[in-house]
Amino acid sequence: MQTSDLPDLAHTHARPMHWLATAAAMAAVVAAAGVLQPDAATASQAGVQPRTGAVAAPGPAPDVAAAELPLQCGAVGSVVTEEASGDLDGDGSPETVAAARCDAGSGTPPSAVYVLTAGPGEASRVVATLLRPAQGQSVGELAVRDGAVTATLLGYSSADVPSCCPDLREKVEWRWQGGKFVRSPQAAALSV
Repeated sequence: MQTSDLPDLAHTHARPMHWLATAAAMAAVVAAAGVLQPDAATASQAGVQPRTGAVAAPGPAPDVAAAELPLQCGAVGSVVTEEASGDLDGDGSPETVAAARCDAGSGTPPSAVYVLTAGPGEASRVVATLLRPAQGQSVGELAVRDGAVTATLLGYSSADVPSCCPDLREKVEWRWQGGKFVRSPQAAALSV
């Protein structure tokens, strides 16, 4: 099994000070809610029952366009070719997975696959790299399903294969386990 070597997702390791600050903030919200009561409602709709016990929806997925991807492309810039979102670490907040490459005019530049997160009021940031451009593969498909990142990676059987036409296809999966993203055992490479 292969693991990513970037830091763990920041929002999965709470320190005691974090919990103390969270408890203090929650106490302040509850106290404010007790003091600041809304006026009694005077309008109603026939047949509509008020909702009770509703759970707040998780925040929006991190925005790839707002993140700074660590891709070195020089003057040609980079382009995000695929993105998908979902809760990868089971904390109830979505992460975004993005495949990006240099925006070259020809050939098939190698891709990188990044995991992004953002806390409330925080900018989107990269917290893990699942695939590096140095690995020489490009991403054909990318999805988040059942808490796992799935991708189809395209590659080359030899240096003689033209860069326009990858001849290998591999389906892979990364899953958050033990505080890291673990790539599923590689299946045998399949010809395209």
